[in-house]
Amino acid sequence: MPRAMALLAGALLPGLAFAADLDGSQLSAWWGLPFAGVLLSIALMPLVAPVFWHHHFGKVSAAWALAFLLPFAATFGAGATGAAVVHAALAEYIPFIILLTALFTVAGGIYVRGNLHGSPGLNTAILAIGAVLASFMGTTGASMLLIRPLIRANDNRRHQVHVVVFFIFIVSNAGGALTPLGDPPLFLGFLKGVDFFWTVVHMWAKTGFLIGVLLALFYAIDWWYYHRREEIRPVDPTPDTPRLGFEGGVNFALLGVVVALVLMSGLWKSPVAFNIAGTEVGLPGIVRDVGLIIVTLLSLRLTPASAHENNQFNWAPMQEVAKLFAAIFLTIIPVIAMLKAGVDGPFAAVIRAVTLPDGSPNNAMYFWATGALSSFLDNAPTYLVFFNTAGGDPQVLMNALAPTLIAISAGAVFMGANTYIGNAPNLMVKAIAEDRGVKMPSFFGYMAWSVGILVPLFALMTWIWFV
Repeated sequence: MPRAMALLAGALLPGLAFAADLDGSQLSAWWGLPFAGVLLSIALMPLVAPVFWHHHFGKVSAAWALAFLLPFAATFGAGATGAAVVHAALAEYIPFIILLTALFTVAGGIYVRGNLHGSPGLNTAILAIGAVLASFMGTTGASMLLIRPLIRANDNRRHQVHVVVFFIFIVSNAGGALTPLGDPPLFLGFLKGVDFFWTVVHMWAKTGFLIGVLLALFYAIDWWYYHRREEIRPVDPTPDTPRLGFEGGVNFALLGVVVALVLMSGLWKSPVAFNIAGTEVGLPGIVRDVGLIIVTLLSLRLTPASAHENNQFNWAPMQEVAKLFAAIFLTIIPVIAMLKAGVDGPFAAVIRAVTLPDGSPNNAMYFWATGALSSFLDNAPTYLVFFNTAGGDPQVLMNALAPTLIAISAGAVFMGANTYIGNAPNLMVKAIAEDRGVKMPSFFGYMAWSVGILVPLFALMTWIWFV
């Protein structure tokens, strides 16, 4: 079947030589406008037209995708366009969505029974536990497992926004920095040849510092809110139960299968691959994705209905992420190509900024350039761009240029917390919180939190480790 698909694609898409490897040096910066349009829509439309956006964000996303695809097809031909779309779908978007769906479904099938009371100490403990779990079950898995019980624990408090914001900072982003399983950029580095344990050895101090400071700051803010006279509502919306426990425990085993499948796809080296419209699809990736689909179906089949009902499990957050990131992965195609063109492309200034006059890497700028782009682009391809900008040799980057690889890794993972779109779990957590009645900040309102709290910490980390 894959061979037949490849032959059919070859017949229908004659421009496969162009394939997914666009020459970014031949592109104008204007090709980045649809991508900017997607970002601005996500940022502004919930503010200026919230009802319209809620009902039609999928159509808006599709419109921006077409605003890129139609002119691109008219300029470069249907073959090149089709190959680029196939590459974005098979190599990036489909595996990305399959993994997120599996983690979302499995974690959403685990219901923490009982009513925790969201005191500053308990909330801080949950965030700390989530930070540890994020590096072993992924930021998405940890976020989906803990965000519902955390919101439920605080549903008798009037001020809940800061709890969810710090949850995104810590669990949905910083906590995933210790292993390739934690965050997609690090997993891509693992697939490129970075040793599995290299990350934890070289990132633990930076990660521990950032998470430690954020936990201390959160405790101080939460303590101040908690001890305000008007903070606690007289009636707790969630009644107390005799004991704590779990429903849907089978999902813990399925979560282990998810981790094993992801790890297998990186460790298993198979020569078997299928070329589909110019995109190589390896057997390990196919086995991983099929396995993740099976895990998702098993979770839906085996999870008790009561666990889903108690979790108020629904597909709305996943649908939002799938539709928005479909547009992002398509419209980002020319942006990534222009970045890959290096000093010969429209974004040459970015590339020059990460290199010192003597030709050596400027690690502080690698940290900030990777982080700034990861805040608004998808952090996985951004990591790859700067991984390759620094030479792309994993042995050199793990040894002689280890500080540079650390800067790239830290920027991609940590600064994904700067915006709602910096990392997929951010949007999912936001959607779940809003579905539970938490009035989350707007796109720029959230950035006010991140700029006020995270950016000074990143500046301090630059001075300590990257200068």
